[in-house]
Amino acid sequence: MAIDINWWGVLLAALSGFVIGGVWYSLLFAKPWQRAAGVADEALQHRALLAFAGTFVLSLVIAAALAAFIGRNGVGFGAAAGAVAGIGWVAAAFGVNALFERRGLAWFAINGGYNAVTFTAMGAIVGAFQTG
Repeated sequence: MAIDINWWGVLLAALSGFVIGGVWYSLLFAKPWQRAAGVADEALQHRALLAFAGTFVLSLVIAAALAAFIGRNGVGFGAAAGAVAGIGWVAAAFGVNALFERRGLAWFAINGGYNAVTFTAMGAIVGAFQTG
């Protein structure tokens, strides 16, 4: 079985994570996230370029994995698959980590919510580009 991946869709999906993250972690939940994660303003400046570069590479990996999974099943399936992955795998795994690390509900809701929204958007974008 051949896996068809539209790399333009993967690139756009990876970039969407930056847009969503920019809104999520600055406009919507900056201070609540910093409190929940224990991250001071000064820490955000330290090695910021490395954090952004690493995030982009990992976003490409996520988008490519979603593309391989979604195939040519379209935008609806892509969004649904992204939502299932974001909620059922990523957010749920974050929940497990949160329980053992004794993180609060705010930490879990902010980070799990970001991943649920981002994976859904990435899946929709990849699905839209891979229709055949």
